[in-house]
Amino acid sequence: MLRIAVLVSGGGTNLQAIIDGVNSGKIHNTEIAVVISNNRKAYALDRARNNNIPAECISPKSFADREEFHRALLAAVDSYKVDLIVLAGFLVAIPEIMVKAYTNRIINIHPSLIPSFCGKGHYGLHVHEAALGRGVKVTGATVHFVDDGTDTGPIILQKPVMIEQDDTPETLQRRVMEQAEWVILPQAIDLIAQGKVKVIDGKTVLLKFQTERNSYENSYCW
Repeated sequence: MLRIAVLVSGGGTNLQAIIDGVNSGKIHNTEIAVVISNNRKAYALDRARNNNIPAECISPKSFADREEFHRALLAAVDSYKVDLIVLAGFLVAIPEIMVKAYTNRIINIHPSLIPSFCGKGHYGLHVHEAALGRGVKVTGATVHFVDDGTDTGPIILQKPVMIEQDDTPETLQRRVMEQAEWVILPQAIDLIAQGKVKVIDGKTVLLKFQTERNSYENSYCW
């Protein structure tokens, strides 16, 4: 059984996709051990409690400095004895001590096709504003392992989404979530739970992976 901690800052739509995947059986052999947010008002915490999942708020505002917050966050995750940390819209930089403790065991969902529109300052709606501002015709989402950089870890899955002529940042954000994020994040967790993801020389290798169209339609693995 793969025990996961889901870290989230906002409404938790990606969290809901994970919960639905676990409940439906699309995500095999996986248990959500805890949901942690840095935001007390995050609706994601309610989603967790409504599904009988332990939920905690660990806010930087509750600690004297960032280092103390980082230690508390790591201690909380450690206490649930998780195998994998899933960042599902967690708007806090992951501390180095956590990256080292969970090497190749932290994954993140990013709303673009990395290496485009990623790195410092590219989060949330800003990503889609940048994509539209550049005039690209295709965007998408990426699931990747977290390393000590920003959006620089080994890529696990990517899925493209076409940009439409009349898109706004808000409509594009919604479509990227619906068509890409909510598809490939559960899929990546499922692949990890089945032992089908390995990191070799800084790149991921997917073992015996075939796209299952009924479950994960039109996913792309790069």
